[in-house]
Amino acid sequence: MTKARISIVALVLLALGGCKLGPNYQRPPLTVPDQYRGLAPDQTTQQQATEDFALMKWSAVFQDETLRALIKEALANNYNMQIAATQILQASANLGIVRANQFPTVGGTFSIVNQQSTPLATGSPTIDTAGLQLNYIVDFWGQYRRATEAARAQLLSTVYARDVVQITLVSLVAQNYFLLGQYDLQLTYSKDTVEADKQILNLNTIRYKGGDVAITDVYQAQVLVQQAEAEVISLQQAIEQTQNNISLLLGKNPQGIPRGLNLTEQPHLPDVPTGLPSALLQRRPDVRRDEESLVAANANVGVAKAAFFPQISLTGQFGAQSTAITSFLQGPATFWAVGGQIAQPIFEGGRIRSGYRLAWAQRDQAELVYKQTVLNAFGDVSNSLVGYNDSRAYRAKIEEQTQTYRETARLATVRYQGGVTSFLEVLVTEQDYFSSELQLAQAWFQEMQNYVQLYQALGGGWDQQ
Repeated sequence: MTKARISIVALVLLALGGCKLGPNYQRPPLTVPDQYRGLAPDQTTQQQATEDFALMKWSAVFQDETLRALIKEALANNYNMQIAATQILQASANLGIVRANQFPTVGGTFSIVNQQSTPLATGSPTIDTAGLQLNYIVDFWGQYRRATEAARAQLLSTVYARDVVQITLVSLVAQNYFLLGQYDLQLTYSKDTVEADKQILNLNTIRYKGGDVAITDVYQAQVLVQQAEAEVISLQQAIEQTQNNISLLLGKNPQGIPRGLNLTEQPHLPDVPTGLPSALLQRRPDVRRDEESLVAANANVGVAKAAFFPQISLTGQFGAQSTAITSFLQGPATFWAVGGQIAQPIFEGGRIRSGYRLAWAQRDQAELVYKQTVLNAFGDVSNSLVGYNDSRAYRAKIEEQTQTYRETARLATVRYQGGVTSFLEVLVTEQDYFSSELQLAQAWFQEMQNYVQLYQALGGGWDQQ
């Protein structure tokens, strides 16, 4: 019995000190730019002096209290967030299952057998048997340790996948909220335009009846009213549908959405500090997710390689047998057994070798996916920087244009009322002014949309409230 114990201890120590086949993970070489393309010249010198935009809490980035409340509600109730949480639980349970393979299994048995020696025998003895059985596969080649490494990496990948869902959800709620603000602003412009155009129509109708203008002036004034009324109907439809979209993000049935600050009043930074590009590898949850998937695929190569080598298994059994429960563990009724086995695959029809090649191919694919995600991340930031900086300049120009059209339309109306010009001039300038107002609201939305996209591209909004 002492020799058996020594043998078991020696084999366990041998397993713990055994090797782990397969490559150890190292991050693949990446080409990281020194700074993001798209930074304005004055932004380059400001990056070290201010806090990185991505490190700011989303509640600091979005300062509209109504929007903050909507984002909190979405994070609590959105079904994609809940699904992602259950996937983390599944990955955690899978890690426990895989890790259990590194430990021995112990099972207990108990049986009662009523024996008879002859058909006429009476008072036949009842034999009670109880025992413990141990089975242990020595992880000498690191197969189970590699499998645990892969399962742990998959768990982390699932956690980062949840973070991707969160940052996407925050961005979607903010973008749809700002889109709703654009439609609200455009609806206000359209309703004001309807009222102003109706006044022009009434004036032209009176002048036509007085014989001062032709009927075409009335028709042209009607066109202005009809265009503005059609835009009101279209915007009301867009508002209802956008509210429905936000409701679904909140995990609720379609319903109305409260409003906070006007779109033109939304606080946002004029210059966004982006930080260093190298920090993006740690900030972007999709980059971290795909790197952990690469870690898992790398570990699975070791699992596949271990299949080429012999498997060492140990078994142990200890028990007792007695005709009475009170006499268990006494005298010669106890028994024990210790055994070992080495199983070496000889011919598998190419299954093991093909499995090894498959593991390497999957590992290579995971590396390419990771590198592509990193490349896309740098592209997202650069595109968002260009978009945000240019959208701010574009919105400023559209504001100037709208002011010009407003003054042009006012002067055209004065000239028409003074009989200096035809109503056609009023028609054209009013249409231009109305279109520019709608365009200005859209420009405000594009600026805020690029602001949100830049925050998302830099990896902000997933680890802090």
